[in-house]
Amino acid sequence: MENFYQHFRDDEKIFIDQLLDWLRQVEMQYTPYLTPFLDPREQFIVESIVGQYDEIQANSYGGYEAAERKRLYLSPSYFTPEQKDYSIKITEIRYPKKFADLSHGKILGTLMGAGINRNTIGDIISDGERWQFFVDETIQDYLLSSIDKVGKISIQLEDVPYTDIILPKDTWEDQQEIVSSLRLDTVLASTFNMSRQRAKELISSNKVKVNWNETDRPDLMLGIHDVISVRGFGRIRLQSIEGKTKKEKIRLSLGVLDKNR
Repeated sequence: MENFYQHFRDDEKIFIDQLLDWLRQVEMQYTPYLTPFLDPREQFIVESIVGQYDEIQANSYGGYEAAERKRLYLSPSYFTPEQKDYSIKITEIRYPKKFADLSHGKILGTLMGAGINRNTIGDIISDGERWQFFVDETIQDYLLSSIDKVGKISIQLEDVPYTDIILPKDTWEDQQEIVSSLRLDTVLASTFNMSRQRAKELISSNKVKVNWNETDRPDLMLGIHDVISVRGFGRIRLQSIEGKTKKEKIRLSLGVLDKNR
């Protein structure tokens, strides 16, 4: 199994080991395994490795068609999961809209502050007024009974049916970039039209996250389906590497959510 590691970053080894354990369970017990919510990069790793197994398949679902964070259903190849098998519930946040504003960061901070594991929470979405998030159904009752504030704002959490999903306001735009390397600072500078020095400053001041985790490494080498969040600027999703130019520069296909457009 060692050859799996060479295709991924060193910091992804722990996740790969966990994935191999999940796959052994499916292989040995002939029973499905439902993963927690995974970010797009983790999903890519799962699908890449599962592709090496003839008798195991991976299906995914995150609560709605455009979901970023999804649960993967690993199962024998003859099994077809239904929506209910993913055990995902939708929670809406009721709050005084006329007097208060919520944000993705405030909501996520509240959930993490309540001791909730990040991998039990899917996407947090808004239509500009209403807010909802997707959650592992095993912890929804706990959330409904224990969380009544986001910061200083009084709220009420409510289970809502799938028929009441809001249409997220955020829209990703496709963008092509040509970069000299896949370093984090290089991709940031090119995408948001800033200097490399400015990109490094944002990283060193803890304003940049890769796959929802803070990083202080400007030299971090990015990979397919990494999601980069930059406070005050927006987000980048590395969709594919399209090849190289004649001068050996790298062509990237990106999804960009630019807060300043």
